[in-house]
Amino acid sequence: MAQLRAVIFDVGGVLTTSPVTAIRDWAVAQGIDYGVLGPMLAHTESAWSRYEKSLLSEDEFVVACEEEARAHGIAGLDARTMQNIAFRGQAVRPEMIAVVRHLKGRVALGCITNNVVREDSRPRGVWDLGALFECVIESAKVGIRKPDPAIYRMACDALGVTPPEAAFLDDLGANLKGARALGMTTIKVDHTARAIDELEAALGMPLPK
Repeated sequence: MAQLRAVIFDVGGVLTTSPVTAIRDWAVAQGIDYGVLGPMLAHTESAWSRYEKSLLSEDEFVVACEEEARAHGIAGLDARTMQNIAFRGQAVRPEMIAVVRHLKGRVALGCITNNVVREDSRPRGVWDLGALFECVIESAKVGIRKPDPAIYRMACDALGVTPPEAAFLDDLGANLKGARALGMTTIKVDHTARAIDELEAALGMPLPK
């Protein structure tokens, strides 16, 4: 295994609470079957995915997502409210930010996020991503989203490392699978400190908890 020279973080669900969890909780409260809605949103050609690549405006997304929902048997989906819940429901996870700050200057640091062009899409307690990371890859700006292998290569190239020299942290298995296929060390993040323990072991250095 190559020595790790870089660590790349996802944002939602890693540095912040999860927008996916926020959408799921909202859907359950609305009586919407998340077993149908979740896979629909996650599909690589869904309205949500196209929105995250800036292929749809916000208004176009709302129309396309609601049509998509009806085609999947979900009646009355309010796509605008759903995205508001996702983007306004994120709160910073201070323990993960502490890890990033601890690693600054010790390894190269990058960030890859599937996001959209919305002023209020930043989490509460917003920080300057550019001050934390040497490279910030945003799907809405580059027109590529995880788990497309190109977005991981883009981050590694920007940091001057090969994929086997980088660790990637994400809360979604599909995104980790895409990174792992390139030889990156992958760590799944949940609501516990387990990911910090795994990163500590992978790097061979103590991390704040």
